[in-house]
Amino acid sequence: MVTTRKSGRLAAIAATAALTAAIFVLPAKADTDAKAVVSSYADIGLAKYEDSLTTAKALDEAVSALIAKPSAETLEAARTAWKAARIPYQQTEVYRFGNPIVDDWEGRVNSWPLDEGLIDYVDKSYGTESDENTLYTANVIANKEIEINGQKVDATNLTPEFLSGKLQEAGDIEANVATGYHAIEFLLWGQDLNGTGPGAGNRPYTDYDTANCTGGNCDRRAQYLSSAAKLLVSDLEEMVGNWGPDGEARKTLVDGQANAGISVILTGMGSLSYGELAGERMKLGLLLHDPEEEHDCFSDNTHISHLYDAVGIRDAYLGKYKRIDGTVVEGPSVQALVKAADPAVDAELSAKLDVTVADMEAIVKAAEGGEAYDQQIGEGNTEGNARVQKAIDALVDQTKSIERAVAVLKLDSIAFEGSDSLDSPDKVFK
Repeated sequence: MVTTRKSGRLAAIAATAALTAAIFVLPAKADTDAKAVVSSYADIGLAKYEDSLTTAKALDEAVSALIAKPSAETLEAARTAWKAARIPYQQTEVYRFGNPIVDDWEGRVNSWPLDEGLIDYVDKSYGTESDENTLYTANVIANKEIEINGQKVDATNLTPEFLSGKLQEAGDIEANVATGYHAIEFLLWGQDLNGTGPGAGNRPYTDYDTANCTGGNCDRRAQYLSSAAKLLVSDLEEMVGNWGPDGEARKTLVDGQANAGISVILTGMGSLSYGELAGERMKLGLLLHDPEEEHDCFSDNTHISHLYDAVGIRDAYLGKYKRIDGTVVEGPSVQALVKAADPAVDAELSAKLDVTVADMEAIVKAAEGGEAYDQQIGEGNTEGNARVQKAIDALVDQTKSIERAVAVLKLDSIAFEGSDSLDSPDKVFK
């Protein structure tokens, strides 16, 4: 069943609690196979996080090169490294829902949207204050002291520890995103001031050139970017460890009941398909025609992130993953369990997963042809809106078949994340 969205974290906790009551009624041999499926899922998770770490390290090196010798070329190289890092990471997102270790950690690396005025200078159109966030324009790069919850905080050194310990979600406000991919994205591209017109953020490389500084505080901006890149590496190292041979995430699944592990896999697939991707990341922005609601809003890379979320969902079902070096990690799959229980349901779900990926690829093709995702969701773009809606519909449709897979495996009490954008769209406009 699909539950109404609470928040990403609370919904995942609720779903995980529900899994403890799950029942998996299959013969003894099938139960052994289910344990193999769970073990394979953990192996694939490790491979995905290892690739995410490898590409994050490459991003860190590119950031160091930009800071050491700012130029149009080194800035572009850092941007290219950031885009490359998104591909394996997005394929891990199906592991978030149902795995509390991942969900509790995820906000450190992929929180969005963010109030970028917390970090750096912004355009006048951004405004100067927010009723919901006293740090809306704190601009920590320009200010060596800021105020959090009425207390003066020393921001002299923009270290990884300061970003993660003081600035991330400062004041318990989720929009105060100080770390992770999107903070780095903002520092590499700057704001996208083009609305639903063509063009992404266009931060100049001279924002990092202390000899010819634009934007002011180039040394502090460089320190912030360097710290954020290094923090991303260390956060991913932690998650690699969690999925390693003795990691807590792996042991929780592999040492637990097979039925609970299969439920985790399907919870990740259903929640990412429905509430998170179809709802919060796609339908909300389409309803509002708002580029601020697109996932990679500074870089115009959203089409790629959405595609690889969909690929990750499909691969969780198929029990396979193509690594960045071209090799394939695969093993016993949920698909095999569903096919043994009801071949028709497997055929239905497999086909729908392929349809969703194809619909996402159509969005990518349009973006690569010059019509970025924020343009596709723009008001009045009938063809672009229809293309995005088609992918949303495919995600919703495949979720129904994921629910059927849950039923044929006799798994009860799985709660998928919901979204007001899908369940109660009128609330979006209130």
